[in-house]
Amino acid sequence: MARKPGASLTRAQLVIMEPPAKTGAKPGARLATVKFQFNPSTLALSKNTEWRRNPSRMAEEASMPEFVGSGPRTLSVDVLLDATATHDNSVEIRVEQLLKACVPTKKSLATKKPASPWVRFEWGTSKTTSFDGVLSNLSVDYSLFDVDGRPLRARCSLSIEEAGAYVLGQNPTSGSREARRTHRVVKGDSLPQLAWREYGDATAWRVIAEANDIDDPMLLVPGVELLVPAMEDAR
Repeated sequence: MARKPGASLTRAQLVIMEPPAKTGAKPGARLATVKFQFNPSTLALSKNTEWRRNPSRMAEEASMPEFVGSGPRTLSVDVLLDATATHDNSVEIRVEQLLKACVPTKKSLATKKPASPWVRFEWGTSKTTSFDGVLSNLSVDYSLFDVDGRPLRARCSLSIEEAGAYVLGQNPTSGSREARRTHRVVKGDSLPQLAWREYGDATAWRVIAEANDIDDPMLLVPGVELLVPAMEDAR
């Protein structure tokens, strides 16, 4: 559809926000908004699902796949930064803003819970490509330089992985809504690793194992949701 006469062109932008203050909460305050001079020509959106099959040597055909779970959405986008006509005459300022989305925020460091900012790619009324996530990858290619070596043009490739909120459970004995929660297993997970991330103690994996009737702490099936008991249960 052609753009209406007099209508302004909607520019894409990346919103950088404080990570949620607690599990299941929304992102915090807005830290910065990186406005792009040029809209991307393409957007790549991907989402994967996990399936499991139980092979049988006696079966003539492949066994029916069993749905395990779905992974997060991932948005890949390339944007062009050009400072040849700007007053600062350098693209490094905007690149630095993007780089800050890859390191823990000062607020999270102050609370001794390091976490990188959450981001959201916004472009007009688009919904499928606009979701809260984390910047999982950023690469910058500089292609034009001033006589003093300052970069004037850069192409930035960003990958944003959807950051879904964990499901809060309820402890039937205490009634606390934050007493338990669930964690969806991803490839490479192990119970000691999860216990370290949740409790700061890898040896507390037995608490999670008992809550989920798991015998082998190293053998977890991707896509399965595990019940994570409250901190006091791990002590």
